[in-house]
Amino acid sequence: MQVDTILQSKGAAVFTVSADAPISEAVAELNRHRIGAVVVLSDKGDVAGILSERDIVRHLGDDPAGLLKRPVREIMTTRVITCARMTAVADLMEQMTRHRIRHIPIVEDGELVGIVSIGDVVKRKIEETEQEALALREYIAG
Repeated sequence: MQVDTILQSKGAAVFTVSADAPISEAVAELNRHRIGAVVVLSDKGDVAGILSERDIVRHLGDDPAGLLKRPVREIMTTRVITCARMTAVADLMEQMTRHRIRHIPIVEDGELVGIVSIGDVVKRKIEETEQEALALREYIAG
């Protein structure tokens, strides 16, 4: 199974913020869409980083009130792991595990085309297992 299979079922919507946006704007996006990360875009529209709940929580201890006013670029993760639509889901899962991340933007020819979260992968794996179990039951009964 490839990443494209997940994108086809979940859709390709990706919520983004500018690197210059205040962190409060990113937090509002996370809350509005009930998601765990936003992709940060450069002025050119390229993936410049990713800002996750983890990134925000790591900085809350420093100056909680001031944090929300700071620009996203100051705390975003700049080393973004990405993959393509045709990447095998097993490879995607290996990347998530190795880098201890829960969101991977999907990029094709330099353009952001989707994002896959660990929740998306788990949901798809459960659906796949249920389909296999049904096929086995039908085979046994048939």
